Parts: sequence; structure tokens; C-alpha cells
Amino acid sequence: MSSPSLSRRRFLQTSAWAAGSTLLPRSVGAAQPGNQVAIGVMGLHRGKAHLEGFLTVPGCVIGTVCDVDRRAAAEAADWVEKKNGRRPKEVIDFRRMLDDRSLDAISIAAPNHWHAPATILACDAGKHVYVEKPGSHNAQEAQWMVAAARKHQRLVQMGNQRRSWTLVREAMAELHGGIIGKLHGARSWYNADRTTIGNGKPASVPDWLDYSLWQGPAPERPYRDNVVHYNWHWRWHWGGGELANNGPHFLDLARWGLGVDCPTQVSCTGGRYYFQDDQETPDTIQAAYDFGTCQITWECHSCNPRGYYGAGVGVEFLGEGGAFLLLDSGWKHIDGKGKTVREGQAPRRDSDHFLNFIEAIRGNTRLNSEIEEGQKSTLLCHLGNIAWRTGHTLHLDPKSRAIRKDRAASALWSREYRSGWKPKV
Repeated sequence: MSSPSLSRRRFLQTSAWAAGSTLLPRSVGAAQPGNQVAIGVMGLHRGKAHLEGFLTVPGCVIGTVCDVDRRAAAEAADWVEKKNGRRPKEVIDFRRMLDDRSLDAISIAAPNHWHAPATILACDAGKHVYVEKPGSHNAQEAQWMVAAARKHQRLVQMGNQRRSWTLVREAMAELHGGIIGKLHGARSWYNADRTTIGNGKPASVPDWLDYSLWQGPAPERPYRDNVVHYNWHWRWHWGGGELANNGPHFLDLARWGLGVDCPTQVSCTGGRYYFQDDQETPDTIQAAYDFGTCQITWECHSCNPRGYYGAGVGVEFLGEGGAFLLLDSGWKHIDGKGKTVREGQAPRRDSDHFLNFIEAIRGNTRLNSEIEEGQKSTLLCHLGNIAWRTGHTLHLDPKSRAIRKDRAASALWSREYRSGWKPKV
């Protein structure tokens, strides 16, 4: 598919299958008869969790499954049919879902470089959107996504599912209720046991993969045998490393707990210490965000699973009355002498985040992670990566969210696009 365009209107004008079609956007709260909501899911590797999550919601239908990997689309359609007796349509090209009037929303679980362009196109097509974290490949795209949601008055939910966990919402109520008094900062961490990605070799594109469409908005690069379907995370061209992969979850919790927005200063150190391979992004990171009245830090050891408090991931808030620990297993108030004063546990179901999205479409609730709020947290990830890549401490204007007087850092605010694919709002 040569010289593709990211302009949806131009695409429809030149597509035989879409000739004569009419776009009829639906309003919030005006889903299909019987309050049924139909979803199209893009990206069926991570997207398998989306299928599972949406099918737990009564009245939610998987209308279409989409993947550039033909095998994944067929397997997903088989799975959905076995699960609920209704086989969804299968498409390879995401854009075929845009003018499908039977779909109320698009769920995007494709690689990072597709998140914002697909979201912007879907909003323009009148669809509501559920988009995986980080939601954007770079800071400029974060701004465009929010603008698209506002322009087309669409609901866009980011997939940082902890926002909907009962455990986390209960913990935030305790924290904001003053359980440890005035807050001074938060420490967050992520540890894992990832292995080497090796050194890839040029290879022929597999017959099951539309690699041109997989690249989509990103400038074309030759196919290598160790990128698709996961290791793109560790290449700047398509991903953002661990900071953009898991940082959105825990930096979001830290920012939410502290009630802060944009930092005044960002620094980030670390490197690729464990393996010498094709990975461009660091496996070890120390990122610090200064908000003037408090600080957030994020520590990552993606090739060493040892964390803090016996947990590989978590957030610790520091305040006048001790510390407040938020782990996936529960929360604790720890006093200044290390004694647990109070603790709590509650359900933590990822399916609740999909339910929240569907109920918001039906007009029954507000989104728990509306895209503007989600992208405030993702911006921290982008800024940390910029600080690491330049080796600079970044200074920002919190009102404009712009980097001050740093040409090298500002150059990484956005990216180049494949000809004809630059998003338009």
C-alpha cells in the first residue's frame, strides 16, 4: 500500500469499498437500540485482554476484530465466537472500521506509534475510543489527542486500569482524606525479569503480516526478525521503553495521589546495563519530577525483579504522618517508626475499567481516566525519556507545559511521520 494518507476523508474518497457511505456520529448516551454498545478492537495481542474485558460487560458486543497479523485476527474471531456465539468481522486495515456505522467505539491496543493517529481518526469518524497506555508516542501527539476528543466531542478513555480498581479508589480516598496529613512526595517503582532481545537480522516479511500497515504513521524501516510483536517497545522509532510502557501506571498513581499537574523540573539517569543487544532504551532508570511543593520519583530495574516491601511494583507516599504504601496487594499507613497503623484491601478487576468506559458511553457515569487526565501522566513519561536521551535536566513552564530554552530537548517533543500519515485535528 503505497503512499497511504492519514486523512480519513481522502482515504474514503479513494476506497471502493467505502464509496457512497455516510458518516453518522452517535451522541454520548445514544448507543444502539436496547443500550447495546458495539466495539471494534484494533491490535489483538495485547487486545486479547480488551476482548476479555468488554465481554464481561452486559450488552457489550465485539463487532469487529482488527490486526495486521492475519493469524491473530482469525484466532480472535474464533475465540469471541466460542465465548458468546457471535462471530465478529475480521479486518486487517484499521480504517475499515471507521465508517462502519454498526460500531459505537474503537478499542486500540496496537503499538505506541499507532495510539494517537488511530485515536484521532476514530474521533473524526464519530467513534468513542478506549486507547491503551501510554496513549501517545510523543508529547505533541498527547496534545493532538486531547484536541481531537474536544473537537469531535468524543469520549476517550486511557487504559491505565488501576484508575478503576476499587483498591486504588479506596486508597486515594484515604490519602486525600488526610490519613498521613500534608504530602511531601511519592516514590514509585517497577521491577521485572526481562531477558535480552538479541541482535536482529534483516529478513523477509512473513506472509501473515502486513508490515507496511504495521508501520503505518512511522517512517518506513526494513523488516528485522526481532521487532514484531513486542520488542518494538525498546526502540525509540516505535516505543518509549519501560518508562512509556509501565511508567504511565505508577506515575499516574503518584500524580493522582499528590494532586499535581505539570512539573517545573525533570531529570533522568540510567542506562542499558544488563545486556548488549538491539535495545535502545534503558533497562535501569531513576527519574525525578519536581513540582515545587513536592517531588515524584520513579525507579525501574526491568531486568531485576527485586523491588521494595516485597513487591515488584508500587507507590509510597510520604507525608507529615508517616508513609502511605499502595501496592497491588493492598494499602498501608506506616508511621514514622515503621509500624503499620492501618491497612486495607479491596477488589482489583481490570474489567471495571472497560465497564466504566461502556457506562460512560451510555451516559450513566464519567470516565475514570479521561484522555486529558491520562495524558498529563503520560507527559511525565515523555519528559523523563527526553531528559534521558539528551542528558539534560529539563526546566518547564507548568502553565504551557513547554520546555524552557532547550533546543535539543524541544526537538524530541514531536516526531517525523511517514509521508501522508501526519495526524490532522
